Amino acid sequence: MSISSALSNAMSGLTASGRSSEVISANIANAMTPGYGVRGLSLSSSQLGGVSVDGVVRNVNPGLLADLRLSSASFENSTVRTDFLSRYENVLGTPDEENSLAARIAGFESALITAASRPDAPERLTGVVNSARDLASLISGASESLQQSRSDADSTINTQVARLNTSLANVKELNERITRTVTLGGDPSALQDSRQALVDEISALVPVRQVPRDNGQIALYSTGGAILLDGSAAEIEFTAVNQVTAYMSVGAGTLSGLTINGVSVNTSSERGALGGGALGAQFEIRDELAVEAQEKLDAVARDLIERFQDPATDPTLTAGDPGLFTDEGFAFDPLNELGISTRLEINAAVDERQGGEAWRIRDGINAATPGEVGDARLLQSLSDVLVEKRAPASGDFGAGSFSVINLASALTSQLGSDRFQSEQKLSFASTQFDELTQLMLTEGVDTDKELQRLLVVEQSYAANVRMIEAADEMMQTILRL
Repeated sequence: MSISSALSNAMSGLTASGRSSEVISANIANAMTPGYGVRGLSLSSSQLGGVSVDGVVRNVNPGLLADLRLSSASFENSTVRTDFLSRYENVLGTPDEENSLAARIAGFESALITAASRPDAPERLTGVVNSARDLASLISGASESLQQSRSDADSTINTQVARLNTSLANVKELNERITRTVTLGGDPSALQDSRQALVDEISALVPVRQVPRDNGQIALYSTGGAILLDGSAAEIEFTAVNQVTAYMSVGAGTLSGLTINGVSVNTSSERGALGGGALGAQFEIRDELAVEAQEKLDAVARDLIERFQDPATDPTLTAGDPGLFTDEGFAFDPLNELGISTRLEINAAVDERQGGEAWRIRDGINAATPGEVGDARLLQSLSDVLVEKRAPASGDFGAGSFSVINLASALTSQLGSDRFQSEQKLSFASTQFDELTQLMLTEGVDTDKELQRLLVVEQSYAANVRMIEAADEMMQTILRL
């Protein structure tokens, strides 16, 4: 080997050591940076001798990354669903809670029994009215809570669709920049890190599959089969409303669905094109979970109204007259059941706050004057009809007959079961997501290994420096001859 060859080899070695130290330093500095792929330096033997730097290699496990993204989408979906069910259950309460639906029905029944024992006591009649008002208020409040949840979901969908469109456009731009960088022989690793972080964000909203394309580009497909990005980014459109009511639905054309590049797509939880993530969960709340909950709550309100507007229960009523519980002051109309729980009120005739008189609880809703103060027959009749078992006309509670409290218990029991199942799915999704995250971290930057590599680079640097010093000494010796 000539002196010049030795110097050339040593210089190439110093260059490789310098690049290696840069890569190691970047790894250590970004050990906690989300989406950062561990860098490694690709080296090979030069045909002219020494070492050649071929480029920087970004190391990411694509299979593990794909599993982590799907797990993230499932976790977000389960979290949103569980939060909704838990909030709704808190509104209705559990049977052991003082202000729950079951407790208020029991309180109303107790007030009727107490008043029947002393029908001449005005305070006991007022207690019945107050208990009935509290029961109606809880049911109507629960219905309003459902509609607010639907409104919040609609607003969230609008925000998430905007984020999705922006992220897809940004991934498209990064695709183009990565292609230009690769074509010019540059290092696209930093751009790939940014793109990975964006795809991770997209996958939390919509579970996606990433497919490699030429020149470092990628395509994105939802697990529901929608093309989100393949050369060009899809344009997803959604129109929000100010307030969602019980009468509004996608089928009726009063709520917006989703379009991808102008084509309407399915948004159901079973076969939604963009389902499975946080976005799909919001559609499920708005169009399925809250709607089903509304139907059951309406069935409970209907059952309550129909029991007390029956002339057989209150002889002062005629067919078509509103009873103790009303549809905003009117009798129940079977053709107008949707949203009746929101409109549930007590009859103004017995409500002193609306100019009524509490004695009509004892003497009849349509009674013109007070009757015998000791007559408890109507109060007993009201108490009997409250516990009478009837088959609900709607609500899909299955076969069987229910008293009012039994029907409410069936409602809250089913809700509790749904919430428990959702929590179990959330627990599984959370555990899976945490485990995959930990696996991903183990394949990330290991600072101990990076420091060990740095020691090796330091030794290599020292060896190449010694080579240069030896060549210099030989040159000085030749010059002194």
